[in-house]
Amino acid sequence: MNIRYPVLLVIAATIASCKNNDNVFPRKVSSYLNLVNASADTLNIYLNGTRQNNTSSLAPGGQSFYITVPAGIQNYSFKKAGSPNVLFSVPLNLKDSVYNSIYVTDETASGSFTSVDAAFTDSAHAALRFANASPDAGDLDVAIGDSLKFFQAVAYKSLSGYLLVGNGQKRIRIYLAGATNPRLDTTITVVPNNGYTLFAKGSINSKNNTFKVGVASLKNDH
Repeated sequence: MNIRYPVLLVIAATIASCKNNDNVFPRKVSSYLNLVNASADTLNIYLNGTRQNNTSSLAPGGQSFYITVPAGIQNYSFKKAGSPNVLFSVPLNLKDSVYNSIYVTDETASGSFTSVDAAFTDSAHAALRFANASPDAGDLDVAIGDSLKFFQAVAYKSLSGYLLVGNGQKRIRIYLAGATNPRLDTTITVVPNNGYTLFAKGSINSKNNTFKVGVASLKNDH
């Protein structure tokens, strides 16, 4: 008859233990980071010694798209592909569930800058913004299509606001601020429901013509 009491005590203790374990583990907070390689090197990004862009190294002009990383303050390191040596490291304080980009323009921490990237959806338009990632070009003006300059005097390591640009092929001209003749004249293709960052990269004064335009895709909701 007394055997049932220890059994009941064990069951009660088990139930109490399960209740006590409710919500023991806090929600994991994550952020999202897109590495945009505006430098002349092929790069990899590391966090706590672990490479984050696992699919492939990032060639000049490439992007990792959005890697899930821990929110909060973390120290990110950058290396050339195939090299064990750290080029530089930067601390980033990323907020929970926020999409971010880091633009690397050269081999130094001071040559990097970040942005917060809003998702964009519009069934009839694409959204375009401009980032100046050329270390020696100075302020830049940008014209979209055949009309007047839309983005004016965008400084190094700065981004413009967003512009709705419809869809399809768009002519892009980039000028030194105030100039009448473009230093770059090219076309890109955009589609609705997507956002893009157009970025100038490379050296305006280089002998081998490294001043170019890159395009990075932004996060979207579909």
